Amino acid sequence: MFKKKPSIKPLAPLRSSDRRRTADQIIADYDLKIPIEDEVSPEEKAASTAKHTELRNSLLPDNAQSARFTTTHGPDLKKVSGTVYVGSHAGEEQRVLWVKIEERMYPTVYTLWHNPDILPLLHTHPPVVQKLQGGADLMTPGLAGGPPFPSKAKKGSITAIASTESPSVPIVVGVCEIDISALQQVQGTKGHAVQTIHWCGDELWAWSSSGKPGGAAPKRLDGWDEHTEEDEMVEKTEKMGLEDEEEDGGVALGGDEPAMQKTSERIDYVEGEDTPTQLEADADEREMTTNEIDEAFRKAFFYGVHHHVTINKDLPTHGLQFPLSQSFVMSNLVQPFLPAFTSSQSNSLQIKKTSWKNIKKFLKSLDKEKVLRCKDRDGNEVVVQDIDFTDRAVVDFAPYRLPKKETAAGASVGRGGKASTTVDESDESIGQTLRVVSIYRPKEKFSPIFSVAKVGSKSYYTAAELRTLITTYIDSENLASPTNKRLVTVNPILANAVFDGTGALDKEVLAKGAVPRDALIDRIISSCAPFHAVLRNGASADAAKPKAGAAPKIRVLLETRSGNKTVTKVSGVEAYHVPPQPLADELRKACAGSTSVDQLVGSSPKNPVMEIMVQGPQKDAVIRALERRGVHRTWVEVADKTKKGKGR
Repeated sequence: MFKKKPSIKPLAPLRSSDRRRTADQIIADYDLKIPIEDEVSPEEKAASTAKHTELRNSLLPDNAQSARFTTTHGPDLKKVSGTVYVGSHAGEEQRVLWVKIEERMYPTVYTLWHNPDILPLLHTHPPVVQKLQGGADLMTPGLAGGPPFPSKAKKGSITAIASTESPSVPIVVGVCEIDISALQQVQGTKGHAVQTIHWCGDELWAWSSSGKPGGAAPKRLDGWDEHTEEDEMVEKTEKMGLEDEEEDGGVALGGDEPAMQKTSERIDYVEGEDTPTQLEADADEREMTTNEIDEAFRKAFFYGVHHHVTINKDLPTHGLQFPLSQSFVMSNLVQPFLPAFTSSQSNSLQIKKTSWKNIKKFLKSLDKEKVLRCKDRDGNEVVVQDIDFTDRAVVDFAPYRLPKKETAAGASVGRGGKASTTVDESDESIGQTLRVVSIYRPKEKFSPIFSVAKVGSKSYYTAAELRTLITTYIDSENLASPTNKRLVTVNPILANAVFDGTGALDKEVLAKGAVPRDALIDRIISSCAPFHAVLRNGASADAAKPKAGAAPKIRVLLETRSGNKTVTKVSGVEAYHVPPQPLADELRKACAGSTSVDQLVGSSPKNPVMEIMVQGPQKDAVIRALERRGVHRTWVEVADKTKKGKGR
């Protein structure tokens, strides 16, 4: 539900009475009430009351605040509104702890991590968890660890979901759509089991009053796994037969062994050797799963670091100059070491197809594992400040087979295209010099003026040439005032061709019979039809074929797609002698993300304008690439639609 960022109004503190009443209502709704018997000793009653107060504070701390929120949900973007309850436990960041929608209170994962066993806990497999965290619902075949299932997991009840890898850590909150407790089997069944409401990784999890990213899930929690030991869960998982199923946007899990694991068992990889033909055929059989792509990126990073350590043993930091930009890490430590043997693997091995979706989150995941240390910079990217070269994953890394350089370069540039991993130096636009010239074609009514200068059949003139021709006409007709050379007498030709009397200025000039020289020249030039020419490498304007209108600007557009993903679109480069495809290839490598080249919507099929799309906010990278091709910044127009009211 909270895949899209909700609009949250300013927080307001909860009154103590409201907080206690809300906490007591939660305790009652979730059947958490600690009984206080009447016929007990005062000491026992006091201890029970203290436990009740402690439970209240755990569910809704005394620093709790609340605020109204609105968001949209579902394919029809149905408007959803409610109340969020925000608070912080001792020593922790302030987070959203509860969400109230239609008078029903839903705990967030932060509340579940501090209050074990308040919801029935279901389990599913890691690949399914990744889909759930993308907003999908849990399908019945994706249930793990049963039957039997928790007795409280009945239709309409709020439930938690954990991964079988960390069975004691809830990471999804949802509502049962069926009576899961009554299920006798899941194999061969169909349909939705749980509708997801909130998960670790959504916008509610990411909310913070200080702007800090969402808190990482703990490795293990006591209390949630009292009835299910981890070893028992793993054993059940291994014995279960699972079926592939995907229905109405839900998630099920295929039981096939990961292809990359099978491959590693069949072949002893050796760096630099060619890939076997059979391996290529096997790899093309199906698209890689998200888990396999994640593992490939992790291994590629460790391979890249291992490679630098091996070849630069005696250099400080093994030849790496910190801090490292995220694009450098992707271009030099990851992409060259991805096992992209075939076109199918090349299309699959893209950062956007990982569970992290972008290089920033990938690096932050390595930071959490203490493999490297990174920090945010400029809000849109991170820089790597240090790498632990002594990490066991680096020290014990065993190199695997890599494809040849010419085949490894086949990363997707979008919609079936191919791109080189290196800049195409055969692109003749690199290093070119450009000059934009504005030229004009006089209208027929000005022919008496220019015929005097005997300019022949020339049709186009620069502003300087027009100024010279008009001055020649003024001098040849002796129209300059003898007392003030800056004034020009208006003769019948000028009166008919330039000042036709339709405007207030025309009437004033005609009444006075004179006009300032500069005003006359500017009036004639502005009345000519504008044209332009983009001249390359010192070419003459006479040899160029002028194009109507003023010189167009290259347009760089930043906009948001798919909720919160920013893309950069570039169009109009052809007018500046820049071929779109080589530019897209360079941007793919420089920005460490996929690119695509397609016809701009609305452009003429006969003379199409191509549009380059790059993942991420890449305005600066685009401008640098254009400057390498002789394009001045003033010829580029940037529009940022990701920030309302901002753009230039």
